[in-house]
Amino acid sequence: MERKTMDFWVGLFILMGFAALLMLALRVSIGSDHVENTYSVEARFENIGGLKAKAPVKSAGVLIGRVTNIHFDNEKFQAVATLTLDKRYIFPKDSSASILTSGLLGEVYIGLDAGGDDKKLVAGDKIKLTQSAVVLERLIGQLMFGKAAEGADKK
Repeated sequence: MERKTMDFWVGLFILMGFAALLMLALRVSIGSDHVENTYSVEARFENIGGLKAKAPVKSAGVLIGRVTNIHFDNEKFQAVATLTLDKRYIFPKDSSASILTSGLLGEVYIGLDAGGDDKKLVAGDKIKLTQSAVVLERLIGQLMFGKAAEGADKK
């Protein structure tokens, strides 16, 4: 009888662990973003690298919002990212947005650097100062072709 009781408690413990993991996964996937406490702005980039929707927007390492949408502008041939920022964080109109990476192969996010303008960003504004992603493959290609050109010049 003691073996059956022990098996029951172990099974119940494992079942509760799975339920806790399921609740955590659902909470993360649904998110706790409150639409009424945010505002959206746009930023245009020449190259977004590996940036994806739901990527974090950070300033000084603090999460201040998320990328909610990315689309391609057929007229200007640029990527347009819609950033949804928490209303607690108010930035000057001349703030700049950069696409950054945590570490060498880490997550891609948008870093927002505050400007010095007296006017503040409001819903629907466009961030004018942007810096595109640094694409590692492009840098390696430039380095290789630069070295090859140097070798050809010496001959």
